[in-house]
Amino acid sequence: MMAGDIAAAKTAGDIAALAARLRMALTDAQVLTDRQQLRTYECDGLTHYKVVPALVAFPHTAFECAAVVRECVAAGVPYVARGSGTGLSGGALPHADGVLIVTSQMRAILDVAPQDERAVVEPGVVNLAVSRAAAPHGYYYAPDPSSQQVCSIGGNVAENSGGAHCLKYGFTTNHVTGAQLVTPAGDLVRLGGRAPDPPGYDLLGAFVGSEGTLGIATEVTLRLTRLPQAVRTLLAGFGTTDAAGTAVSAIIGAGVVPAAIEMMDALAIEAAEAAVHCGYPDGAGAVLIVELDGPAAEVDAQFDDVEHFCREHGAVEIRVAADDAERALFWKGRKSAFAAVGRISPDYIVQDGVIPRTALPQVLRRIAQLSRDGGVRVANVFHAGDGNLHPLVLFDDSVPGEAARAERVSTAILDLCIEHGGSITGEHGVGVDKAKSMPRMFTADDLDTMQLLRCAFDPGGLANPGKVFPTPRLCGEVPGRHKGAHPLQEAGLAEVF
Repeated sequence: MMAGDIAAAKTAGDIAALAARLRMALTDAQVLTDRQQLRTYECDGLTHYKVVPALVAFPHTAFECAAVVRECVAAGVPYVARGSGTGLSGGALPHADGVLIVTSQMRAILDVAPQDERAVVEPGVVNLAVSRAAAPHGYYYAPDPSSQQVCSIGGNVAENSGGAHCLKYGFTTNHVTGAQLVTPAGDLVRLGGRAPDPPGYDLLGAFVGSEGTLGIATEVTLRLTRLPQAVRTLLAGFGTTDAAGTAVSAIIGAGVVPAAIEMMDALAIEAAEAAVHCGYPDGAGAVLIVELDGPAAEVDAQFDDVEHFCREHGAVEIRVAADDAERALFWKGRKSAFAAVGRISPDYIVQDGVIPRTALPQVLRRIAQLSRDGGVRVANVFHAGDGNLHPLVLFDDSVPGEAARAERVSTAILDLCIEHGGSITGEHGVGVDKAKSMPRMFTADDLDTMQLLRCAFDPGGLANPGKVFPTPRLCGEVPGRHKGAHPLQEAGLAEVF
């Protein structure tokens, strides 16, 4: 038997033994080993990368989740946490020789406390369910990713998700005050609580957005927001993205901070119309959805300013939502945009980067040029108010070379964001998709410092390995250059900084 075959047999034996121990800690139904069933979990919302996990575990409680992690640590087996699987950066991509820990069955809303403006939920609770539970008390949960009807709070915490209303209300990190989590050692600990600003190091701030590399959330305390007195929404059609981008800068520059300003270009509009028949203006090169909320008098005054700036900067048509039904129709096209692109392209990459909003016109022109030069189409749909771009790079994987061209254009767009003083990610996380772009934004010292933090939490390197960083740091190694090569270096699996 060859060495590779022996290693594979040993790995298979280790996984089989681990599966048996997990079935003892959980139940047979909570552990999957059948390959056809495992393939259901081979990717998250970024289907460009696929890995079948060795096995899948479904804990129902925090104690069961901790038990799974402890068994993985004892066996030296890597593990990856997954919620609803709607992530768009490959953050929940499984490990071929590891355990995928799916928290979607931990979906209890444990408490809604309007007197504290807090809700306490398990990680599998769907984002929109929190707002529905809080609505009878006059509250809602502000972060609203486009996938809010299916994405889970645990995944939102891992990726620091945002949504259309992040311009005014911020991201998940601004709405999490506490968490219970399973550490990479398998211990249950609490960070923060219901208080707005607990003393000590901000470990909770480090945990939110850490993409499962510092632990797994098993309970989250969320900040609830009072339902606004008034909400007004308009849809403005423009001839070009340049004109729409200039209108956005004028609105924000005048001191008006809407709850949301969303932009879609002609290709994104085409996709949305094909999917949900949202009735956006015919022939528009771009549309803006602008929503204001707050005290009625303030909303009315600022709404007049928004209309004025849209007309002043070339809006060819403006529609004001007459009621909640029309407002929902405006948003339906935007919220369905990512999925809708499947109507006009068999495959696509959803990218995510941030630029200063004043750079919108020139960056969108450069993206159009990259699209032409690269021979692939790019649809733009994004949070224009804070410059958070979501270019959708369209391709057909069955055509030789198209996937590679799409990858090149996608990476070039991130380089463009950095060039204009922005970031390679706004709200989708780094995952596996953008790890290769991290050195473009951060120095070697920056990356080493980040990985020192990761190693402090997870010295064994078993928690969601291979994510965020282009090469893993060897935990326990002293930073700096060393004589001789570590075996993992020789295998190309790690780099000593």
